[in-house]
Amino acid sequence: MTASDARFMAQALALGRRGMGQTWPNPAVGCLIVRKGRVVGRGWTQPSGRPHAETQALAMAGDAARGATVYVTLEPCAHHGKTPPCTDA
Repeated sequence: MTASDARFMAQALALGRRGMGQTWPNPAVGCLIVRKGRVVGRGWTQPSGRPHAETQALAMAGDAARGATVYVTLEPCAHHGKTPPCTDA
């Protein structure tokens, strides 16, 4: 892990903390999308667990998400529930 990876992961963790205690039944997750050293998307799990952090970050990043690196504090969901899987986003 590089120093910049650690810095971006720390930012993703800080984003996730914004949802602490508000996201039940889902965990509080933070997501940061970085392209060429620049943050192009960010998100965290919203109250009641929707929308998910990854969905918000991808929406903010738009086309800049292609080829970018995603720093997320929990493996993206791959199941169908109240929302489609984040792995399909």
